Amino acid sequence: MSIDYTQMPRRDVLCIDVKSFFASVEAVRRKIHPLGAYIVVVSNRNRPGSVVLASSPKVKKEFGIKTGSRAFEIPNDRRLMIVEPSMSLYLKVNKMIIDILKRFVSDEDLYIYSIDEAFLDVTASRRLFGDKFEIAKKIQHTIFKELKLVVTIGIGDNPLLAKLALDNEAKNAPNGLAYWSYERVQETIWRIPELTDMWGISSGYKKRLNNMGIYKVYDLAHADRFKLKSRLGVLGSQLYYHAWGVDYSVISERVGPREKSYSKGQILMRDYYVEQEIIVVIQEMVDEVAMRLRAHNSAASGIALGISYSKDIEERGFKHQMLLQRSTNSTKELAVSFIQLFKRYWRGQPVRQIHVVCTKLGSDEYEQINLFSAAECDEKNHAIDAVMDTIRLRYGKDSIFRAHSLLRGGTFLRRANHVGGHKG
Repeated sequence: MSIDYTQMPRRDVLCIDVKSFFASVEAVRRKIHPLGAYIVVVSNRNRPGSVVLASSPKVKKEFGIKTGSRAFEIPNDRRLMIVEPSMSLYLKVNKMIIDILKRFVSDEDLYIYSIDEAFLDVTASRRLFGDKFEIAKKIQHTIFKELKLVVTIGIGDNPLLAKLALDNEAKNAPNGLAYWSYERVQETIWRIPELTDMWGISSGYKKRLNNMGIYKVYDLAHADRFKLKSRLGVLGSQLYYHAWGVDYSVISERVGPREKSYSKGQILMRDYYVEQEIIVVIQEMVDEVAMRLRAHNSAASGIALGISYSKDIEERGFKHQMLLQRSTNSTKELAVSFIQLFKRYWRGQPVRQIHVVCTKLGSDEYEQINLFSAAECDEKNHAIDAVMDTIRLRYGKDSIFRAHSLLRGGTFLRRANHVGGHKG
């Protein structure tokens, strides 16, 4: 198969990344140029198992320490500055960056992908600011002039090509820019060295593709499209077309939101082997999610629990969901159901990450009555939840808490005043 690119819609799309965002903000804070800094941001300096959240470019290049490394892997070198995150500051700087980007495009042509990445469709901005290359350079200059942060930019004929250009070339280019067009697919996309360097291919899908005899992006582009779809579903077809650089998405024409849900995830500071300790953490996490449900006058009739195991064992973990007998936002009721789901599928493996999700939401005005429990008990649980919510909103999350947080394994008190799971 070959694609007639002359028939493909073309947009001027930029994918912008702030280089080593957390570490760069910490460098600027200390009046150091981000590219000359030796900074490592870790979730907790006092724990050897703490996760590295970011490292400056020099640290990545000279020491091999990057996001996801552990604190104990950081060498004892006097040049290295190990700091804890300042999430409130990062969010503030993120807003400043977004405000700069909005000078170049309208709101509908801007898509915030993450705290350090964004897509811009600058097709309609050419008359004001020049062609896509001029706009990219102006954005780089403006952000550095005002915030002293270095940004790299992938430029493409669609969002996919822009993202691939960013990840596979721009981040290492001397000027921080790279342009991938339809005409260069064979010399760009097909030469991406690893399948996981393609946007949307995880290590799990890499294994599935390897089992089909697909080891390179070139192999993916020349695989049987129908076989890919039968084995991987719609994603199989999507990956096939992505290997040819095809992406019909337009930033201003966004797909409607998926079903709303409330969730919380947590990477534990150590492997948890004891059932009761894991249950304590699940209870704490459910407590926070239930509070958010009540704040939005919502009740859930479905839940999902994701458990990831230690990287030291072969098994990866599990994710299962269940429907509840009735919709609820009661902390106690939700916790009972999550614990039931956990006990049903856990077999003693070391747990390192937990994710709880409340789904199938509806208004709590229509919360169903449980005919099999005492009404007084329901009222008591709701009253306790209401009082705790009121106190926390007024005096802070750690002003009142459930007794199980004092048990071994609990993390609530340590994390109570964190932003995004990290110190503010």
